[in-house]
Amino acid sequence: MKHNQQPNEDGSNGGTSSKRSFLNTPAGFALCVLLAIGAGWLWIDHRVHILAALPLLLPLLLCVGMHFFMHRGHGGGGHGGGGHGGGGHNR
Repeated sequence: MKHNQQPNEDGSNGGTSSKRSFLNTPAGFALCVLLAIGAGWLWIDHRVHILAALPLLLPLLLCVGMHFFMHRGHGGGGHGGGGHGGGGHNR
């Protein structure tokens, strides 16, 4: 049995709701603007401190970046079945 849901007058489907991303809301836009202003202010007023800390933070940022991109975020569970020698048993 199929139910064809017709859009309501306001354009939404009766029982289904389409979620908007937080960044597409006015609050999300305001947060992005405030973060950009704060980052600009930090760069202007504390540029010397940020640049002085950069040699200490670069190795840490590189390690985090390498871990994220080498493991691809650990999404999707196990490594089995592929040709990489992962846990798949082919008998």
